[in-house]
Amino acid sequence: MSQPPGVRLSPMLTRGLAPKASECDDAPVQRTRHLTESRPGGKASRAPLRCRCEHCAQLARTSGRLLLALGLLLTLTGCGEPPWNNPYPAAQAGQQILYSAFNERPKHLDPVRSYSANEYGFLAQIYEPPLQYHFLKRPYTLIPLTAAEIPTERFLDADGDPLPDDAPIDAIATTEYLIRIRPGILYQPHPAFATDADGRHLYHALPRRQIARLRTLDDLPETGTRELTSADYVYQIKRLATPWLHSPIAGLMGTHIQGFSELAERISAAAPSVGNGQRPFFDLNQVPFDGAEVIDRYSYVVRVNGRYPQFLYWLAMPFFAPMPWEAEALYAQPGMAANNLVLDWYPVGTGPFMLTENNPNLRMTLTRNPNFHGESYPTEGMPEDAAAGLLADAGTALPMIDQAIFSLEKENIPYWNKFLQGFYDSSGITSDAFDQAVQFDAEGNAGLTPEMRERGIALFTAVDTSIFYMGFNMADPLIGGDSERARLLRRAISIAVDFDEFISIFRNGRGAAAHGPIPPGIFGHREGAAGINSYVFDWQGGRAVRRDIEEARALMTQAGYRDGRDPASGRPLTIYFEFADAGPDSRPLLNWMRRQFARIGIELVVRATDYNRFQEKMRKGTGQVFMWGWNADYPDPENFLFLLYGPNAKLDGGENAANYRNPEFDTRFERMKNMDDGPERQAIIDEMVELVRRDAPWSFGFYPKSFSLHHQWLYNVKPNQMANNTLKYRRLDPALREELRTAWNQPVIWPLGALLALLVAGAVPAIGVARRRERSRAR
Repeated sequence: MSQPPGVRLSPMLTRGLAPKASECDDAPVQRTRHLTESRPGGKASRAPLRCRCEHCAQLARTSGRLLLALGLLLTLTGCGEPPWNNPYPAAQAGQQILYSAFNERPKHLDPVRSYSANEYGFLAQIYEPPLQYHFLKRPYTLIPLTAAEIPTERFLDADGDPLPDDAPIDAIATTEYLIRIRPGILYQPHPAFATDADGRHLYHALPRRQIARLRTLDDLPETGTRELTSADYVYQIKRLATPWLHSPIAGLMGTHIQGFSELAERISAAAPSVGNGQRPFFDLNQVPFDGAEVIDRYSYVVRVNGRYPQFLYWLAMPFFAPMPWEAEALYAQPGMAANNLVLDWYPVGTGPFMLTENNPNLRMTLTRNPNFHGESYPTEGMPEDAAAGLLADAGTALPMIDQAIFSLEKENIPYWNKFLQGFYDSSGITSDAFDQAVQFDAEGNAGLTPEMRERGIALFTAVDTSIFYMGFNMADPLIGGDSERARLLRRAISIAVDFDEFISIFRNGRGAAAHGPIPPGIFGHREGAAGINSYVFDWQGGRAVRRDIEEARALMTQAGYRDGRDPASGRPLTIYFEFADAGPDSRPLLNWMRRQFARIGIELVVRATDYNRFQEKMRKGTGQVFMWGWNADYPDPENFLFLLYGPNAKLDGGENAANYRNPEFDTRFERMKNMDDGPERQAIIDEMVELVRRDAPWSFGFYPKSFSLHHQWLYNVKPNQMANNTLKYRRLDPALREELRTAWNQPVIWPLGALLALLVAGAVPAIGVARRRERSRAR
C-alpha cells in the first residue's frame, strides 16, 4: 500500500483500512455509472463514481472516527479538565477533605486495648478523654478537653484525713482527683442509642437470624445519641480492669488506682461465662468501685495509691476516654463479633470525627461528627507561632475540615509518587525518596531540594520523644536470664549491631545512637560523656565511639561461644529475629541485620510476619530477639523506665516487651515514679539506667528525628510529639489543591496523537487507491 515518505506503518496498524482488491471485485456492488440525468434546463450531468461496498463504507467511517479522535485529543489538552489519573471521585473536587494513607490495618480501635501509634491516629480523633495537650505551647502543657478545668490533687493519709499540699510522699496514702466534665456534650449518631417512642433500645435484643444478615453497622439504619455523663468515664476505667478485655495497662493501673486489682477479681466472679463463642453483655455499672466513683451527673473522682503525679497525663490518653454502656450492650450480642461488629471496628465517641468507613483492605474514612460539642482554635502559642501563620485561625470553630480519607498504601514508592502528584496532602520521607526531597547545607542543617521548593512543599522537623531498640526476650533460655553467659552474649551483640551505621544507611542520618532508655528532651536524659553507655562505647575526642568488633568477639569467647559456635553442637550459634515485615522494602534492612550478627559468628534466622502477628508473639513471649520502639505517652521519664519494670512484663499483659525483671531496678522505679523532678530523682534514674546498661535487656538503638512534608494548601501544621488529636486543627485550600493537581498531572498524549496521525496518514492513500480502482472499472 502507499505510504507517506519516511513513514513505515505496521501491518497491525493498517490492517482493515484498505479493502482488498478481491473483496471489491467479488462482492456484489452497486455502481453509479456514467449516467445522463435530466435536469432542469435540459442539461445532462455526470454523477461521480462511488463504491458502495461494505468494505469501502467501513473504511470511510474508520477514517472519520480517527480524525474525530485526533481532534478530541488535541482539544482536551487545553480544556483544564481534572487530571485523568485522579484516584478520587470527581464529586470530591473542591471539598474540605484531607487525603492521607496507612500501610496496615489498625488491629484495635477499642480504647481499652489500643496502644499503637497507627491506631491512635484514628482513635484520638473519635474519643475524648478529659484532658488534652495544647496544640502550640512548648513545653507540652495539659489543658481541658471535656473537663471543665484541670483536676487538682487532694492528698489523704491512711485514715482518710486531708493532708497539706507539701506533705511528704511517705505520709500520702491516697491522692484524689476530682474531674468535672462540661454538660451538653453529645455522642456521635450511633445505632447503640436508637430507641423507639417508648424509649426502648431498638437494637439491643436482635434475633440471631437478623444478626447473621448484618454486614456493616449501616445495616442498622436507625441512630440516636445521648449526653455524655461522668458514669461513662467510670465505666471505661472499670473496663480497663476487666480481665477478658486484656488492657495493656491493666497491670500498671493495678499498682496505681485504688482497689483496681480487687475490682478485676470481682468482675471475674460476677460476670456470666462465655456461651456460643461470645461472652454475654455484663453491665459494669452494677459493680461498685471505690477507685473510680461517680459523684454526680457531671463529676467523678479517681483515687490513686500514694502519690502519682503522672496520672494527670494518663487523663489525656484514649485509655481514659468515656465508653457508653449501650455500645457494649449492642456489640456483645451473640453473632456480632463473627461479623466484625465490635468496638475494634466501630468505635463510639464524642470527638470531632467519627469513623464512617472501615474497609482496611482499601480505605478508612473519618467524617465530621454532626453532634460535636464544639471547640475553638488556640488564641495563643509560642512567640514564633504568629510569624509562622499558626495563629491566623485563632478562635475559629473546630474542626475545619469535613472529612479525612486514608487509603491503604503498602508500598513506599506509590505513596511517595501520589504525594508528589498532589493526591496526598502530606507525607513522611522514606529512605528511597530522601535525596529527592532533602539536602543538607555545610553546617548539616536539613533543607528542601529545588524540586520540592518549586512545588511549594514545606519541610517540618522535630526530635521525637521516642526510642527504637533491639530487645532480648529475658524469658528465653538462650538469650535471656541473668546468668553471666547470657549477659556477655547480649553485650557482644549490642557492640556488633552498629546502629550508627543503621542510622546512616536506613534513616539518612535522621537519628542519634541511644545510650539509654530515656530520649533527649525528657528529664533524666544525660548528654556528653556523663551519658554514654560504657559497655558499648568509649568516649574519644569529645564524642562517643563504638567499641571495636574484636571486643565483641572476645565477649563471645568469654560467654562460651568461641568464633560464634555453639559448644554443644559445634555449629554456628543460631538466634531468631522476630520482625514485622512490611514488604520488599524491608529486605535490605534484614540483610544488613544478618551481616551484623555474622560479624561475631552468629547465624541470624529472620522470622518475618505482619505487625499483628508480631504483637501476638510478643504477648506470648515466644520471640527471641526483636526490634521495637516506644513513643512517649507523656513527657516524663517514668513513661520510658516503666518499659523495663518487672511487674509490667509483656507476659503479664504489660508493655515490658523484654520481660526484664531486676529487683534492684524495680525498687528504684517504685521510688522514682512519684517524685518531682530534681537532683534526688536524677540520681535514682542514673542508678536505674546503669543497671539496664549492665544487664543489657535492650541494645539501645537510636532516638529518631522526624521529617515530614506538607503541601502548600495544608495549613496549621506544627509537630507535636504528645498530642494525637491534631486533625481538628488542620485547614485546607481545596481550590488551590485542584489547580495544582491539574498543573502537575497534565496527560502526556503526544504519543497517542502521533499514532493517530500515522493511522490517518495510512488511511488517506488507501482511500485514494480504492477510488482509482472504481474509476478504472467504470471506464
